[in-house]
Amino acid sequence: MLSKRIKREKQTVSKMIGMYCKKHHGMNGKLCDACRELNDYALKRIDYCRFGELKPACSVCPVHCYNAEKREQIREVMRFAGPRMIFSHPYLAIMHLIDKNRKSNS
Repeated sequence: MLSKRIKREKQTVSKMIGMYCKKHHGMNGKLCDACRELNDYALKRIDYCRFGELKPACSVCPVHCYNAEKREQIREVMRFAGPRMIFSHPYLAIMHLIDKNRKSNS
């Protein structure tokens, strides 16, 4: 069973990819093939994170579990969607910041 935090992290990354796809690929409500592949990859990485429930935010994680191509794709998505999340999904954005700071200060 997934914790609320892991479920929320999966929801956050999916929302960010959705925002990116809508703006850059003109998709509205569903993901293009490339973004669906990235989303599936990201969710699988979260599922198999070696840190489990103690998983840090990816940006402060000491282990890079994404391959180089996917890592660059997710960085591009995050650079675009991150600043916009506070307006479209404020709860997820604030909780992500809290989780990031909590894990990096531990």
